[in-house]
Amino acid sequence: MDSSIITVPARRSLPNAESKMNLVDTHSHIYLEEFSDDLSSVITRAREAGLTHIFLPNIDKESIEPMLQVCRKYPALCYPMMGLHPTSVDLSYQKQLAVVEEQLKSNPEFVAVGEIGLDLYWDKTWLPQQLDAFDRQIRWALEYQLPIVVHCRDAFDELHQSLLPYRYSGLTGVFHSFTGTPEDARKLMQFSGFLFGINGVVTFRNSSLPATLKEIPLEKIVLETDAPYLTPVPFRGKRNESAYVRYTLSKVAEIYHKTEADVAKITSDNALRLFTRAKEEKRF
Repeated sequence: MDSSIITVPARRSLPNAESKMNLVDTHSHIYLEEFSDDLSSVITRAREAGLTHIFLPNIDKESIEPMLQVCRKYPALCYPMMGLHPTSVDLSYQKQLAVVEEQLKSNPEFVAVGEIGLDLYWDKTWLPQQLDAFDRQIRWALEYQLPIVVHCRDAFDELHQSLLPYRYSGLTGVFHSFTGTPEDARKLMQFSGFLFGINGVVTFRNSSLPATLKEIPLEKIVLETDAPYLTPVPFRGKRNESAYVRYTLSKVAEIYHKTEADVAKITSDNALRLFTRAKEEKRF
């Protein structure tokens, strides 16, 4: 999640690609107020773009009900996660974590523990609390046999050190919005159960991601939007939405010298192997 200022773009045709491709958006906040006026249209465009699954990460206790409402309204498409975002960690984080724990205990519909992690970009004040919240949520993920979805901003070394004790624990997950260096990628690939979430940042003109992706096998990649943030070119600076994952798909296919159909299949298969609860029949 990136709290950039956004506006809603005009409708524009999606890039040319095989119309029957199935895609997965592994990270989208379409339950936020930015979508309150036109969510049904956003969902329609997502389906038209080939989206079969949209995974919705939680932020804090205030976002739980809006997120679940969207998942209940679109149960064959939208799937919820449960976690406390690091930028929501403050003096009340213990109470926030208690809500997360109760939700994980009582609701079997959550497909992951997320969005969790470390963020030192906005404020370094709460680093000890962020570290504690991250570790506790990792342990809940292991307890409930769920993957984690990891946010990391300006905290790579701290994140790496936090994860090292769990290297051989069976922990799985996604490094959401990965924008690291080739060396960062090599270090994170030591955690064999993890995938790298790639979004619109890869389309930015000055992005270093295309070079870094040469270090990462396509079998380790999943696609995401982080909607309404991190909108890909040609809509950069506008509101993002799940349908725009097609622009990220096009760029990733170019980088790996693959067809869009091949990349769509590989990344979607990667996602559904990880988020196993999304394959279960039981829904809300």
